[in-house]
Amino acid sequence: MITIIDFGGGNLRSVQKSIEYIGFKAEITSDAETVRKASHIIFPGNGAFGDCIAGMKKQGLVSAVDEFIQKGNPFLGICIGMQALFEKSYEFGVHDGLGYIKGVVKRFSDELIMKGMKIPHTGWNSVHFKENHPIFKDIKQDSYFYFVHSFYGECADEKNIQGRTNYGIDFVSAVTYENITGVQFHPEKSQQAGLKLMENFCNL
Repeated sequence: MITIIDFGGGNLRSVQKSIEYIGFKAEITSDAETVRKASHIIFPGNGAFGDCIAGMKKQGLVSAVDEFIQKGNPFLGICIGMQALFEKSYEFGVHDGLGYIKGVVKRFSDELIMKGMKIPHTGWNSVHFKENHPIFKDIKQDSYFYFVHSFYGECADEKNIQGRTNYGIDFVSAVTYENITGVQFHPEKSQQAGLKLMENFCNL
């Protein structure tokens, strides 16, 4: 059973449907005890970083997620779920994150707008990833995935960077730390490459 965390941020049913499509069972929960007992966790979502962390704290999910991660079971953060893994975000103020990935989350610069780029970054873009990680197994290098975001994570440690994408600048689009993986893009909206990534995660 794949457990999908509901912190109140939405975008859950599409993740669940993608998991079910590839032949796995998936449940959506905001129950801390269910999270602690899960075999695999997916932490998706959209919205603001601060609301995400506040929602987790309100439902007792911060400690539950930490207990889960300490067991060494597979954890996947998607979009806001990836950003929440960082130490801090500067989205509409300053907010502390979960702190598993050293670094901060910041907004794309207005200089990109002056170059003709649109913010948020919305649509298909390629990901150049390290080929030694099982979550990208059998996925063609520089495959395209679907993005919707105005903020991105900046890693303090190069070893946590699993994938990069260019949108006027090179930014981190995938991170890893021990049993944790985070992706800025939406694999559940990324057709075959996204489904393969989900399948790889479920098979970890």
